[in-house]
Amino acid sequence: MKKRFIYASLIGLVLASSVGCKKIEDFGVANDNPAATTNPRVDALLTNSIASLSGYAFYVTGGYYSQYFSQSQYPDVMLYALDQSAFTGAYSGILYDLENIQLVNTSNNQNQVAKILQQYVYFQLTNRWGDIPYSQALKGITVNAPAYDTQEAIYKGMLATLTTAATSFNSSAISGDIMFNGDVAAWKRVANSLRLVISIQLSKKYPGASDYAATQFKAALADAGGVITSNAQNMQLTPAAPNFRNVIWDGYNGRKDYGESKTMTDLTASLGDARQAAFGGASEQSGNVATSNVGIPYGGDKSSTESFTNNNPTWARVLRGDKRDQASPVFFITASQIALIRAEAANLGWTTENLSDLYTQGITLSYEQWGVGTPSAAYFANANVAIGAVGAANNVKNISIQRYLASYPDGQQGWNIWRKTGFPALTPAAAAVNSSKQIPRRIAYSPTEQTTNKANNDAAIARLSGGNTQDARMWWDQ
Repeated sequence: MKKRFIYASLIGLVLASSVGCKKIEDFGVANDNPAATTNPRVDALLTNSIASLSGYAFYVTGGYYSQYFSQSQYPDVMLYALDQSAFTGAYSGILYDLENIQLVNTSNNQNQVAKILQQYVYFQLTNRWGDIPYSQALKGITVNAPAYDTQEAIYKGMLATLTTAATSFNSSAISGDIMFNGDVAAWKRVANSLRLVISIQLSKKYPGASDYAATQFKAALADAGGVITSNAQNMQLTPAAPNFRNVIWDGYNGRKDYGESKTMTDLTASLGDARQAAFGGASEQSGNVATSNVGIPYGGDKSSTESFTNNNPTWARVLRGDKRDQASPVFFITASQIALIRAEAANLGWTTENLSDLYTQGITLSYEQWGVGTPSAAYFANANVAIGAVGAANNVKNISIQRYLASYPDGQQGWNIWRKTGFPALTPAAAAVNSSKQIPRRIAYSPTEQTTNKANNDAAIARLSGGNTQDARMWWDQ
């Protein structure tokens, strides 16, 4: 995997040091720019990295696969056309910027924040492709063809890094933090909450209460730094226009390529879920407060899709207009998600926490997050919402569906939840164009990996059951 930005910076140094016996100073300073920055500004690197995270919290492809969204006029992704996107941009961009913060090493706390954010990005990447470069990544010219770590090794590496980061903060400064303004306690909660998110994703692979995933989960929950428990503590970014804007606002700025799917609007209707008032907007216009529950039918061909949107002009856009203003918050990890994850762990027997209390709290926090009041007793009594004692028959389904709803519109999380649990039950696109006609389980590796890192890419493909296809399953999905 070539990372040209990294090459450019390091190769220049190598060339400069190998020009005969002359020192660099011997060539004079005629081309020096006295105003140029010669050392990376860690505050700017952190600010830019945090701003860049929004694309990971609103992963549109995952949103199509999880049926949060439907395409409104160009139905290719929701019909499962082969996706061979490259992951190199993440390495040469946000991951490298976060690595540079640690290399410059101006502040211990700055370094810990960079490590935490790197693990968040790696979590997104591995859950798209599977095996990816991890332990040998970001080494520049010293390792220009990094090995692909197994997903098992990546998961264990992420959890180990986060565990260390959560307990390594001191009194040093954090500059450029546009998320928490340098609040160390907030970053500790994020590290521990991300540990919960990662650990619960392994419950299919390690279901037992004494297995690796449960052990990691309980350790994170017991950490003195705590986890996110209120909406005031959410890992979220409130963009500051004009430099940074809400990523969904950008998606509707002069376009309307996607909307909420009928799968979602049917689900909220069946539950009488008040969150639909925030989930769907009748117009792509920013700030518009009109709601819509008219989801776009999922998986139709171009003709049927365009016919529907033309005949239903108030089809549901993703989020109501006032929930996707330029400065509307983008959510990464929320209190509702964490409470529901803890409820899932309690139902698995991983913890002795009160299942009912956590479940109720998680749904209530989600309603609060979206400003739609408080769920009613009738809502909790709905057979497709209600849960029983630990291990009861419908608990996995209903907890998973509530996690799915609480994660909207984070397409990556919706896709993760569905792939792990099978809930909500999703019907593949009727007009699917892929050979299996099934919902993709992963993104295929980019063909460029065969020309830039063939041996390591071949080794990763050989570990995939079924090869480099969209149907091959994640390690944790087997």
